Amino acid sequence: MKIIEIMDRNLLVIEQLLDVWESSVKATHLFLNENEIENIKKYVPQALRKIPHLIIIENENQIPAGFMGIIEQHLKILFISDEERGKGLGKELLKVWIRKILC
Repeated sequence: MKIIEIMDRNLLVIEQLLDVWESSVKATHLFLNENEIENIKKYVPQALRKIPHLIIIENENQIPAGFMGIIEQHLKILFISDEERGKGLGKELLKVWIRKILC
């Protein structure tokens, strides 16, 4: 597991994070139907590029398994891929956020 802040938000990184987002949303946002998810998905890449602090957590294969976005000291987004849920990755990201706001 590796946690890093992403500065270079190239197309590959955005696509990987979009996959994480979609997997997470489909597993947790049961109030959204497939059409609504697809409509929201169109705006996610732009939002990922604008978040000042975008921090990802990679799995053992060095592929993003989750991410969070911080604006000023506020946690704005946190998504964990459905396949990686229940492994404590969200907790690890939250620890990073807490350390950031305490410093």
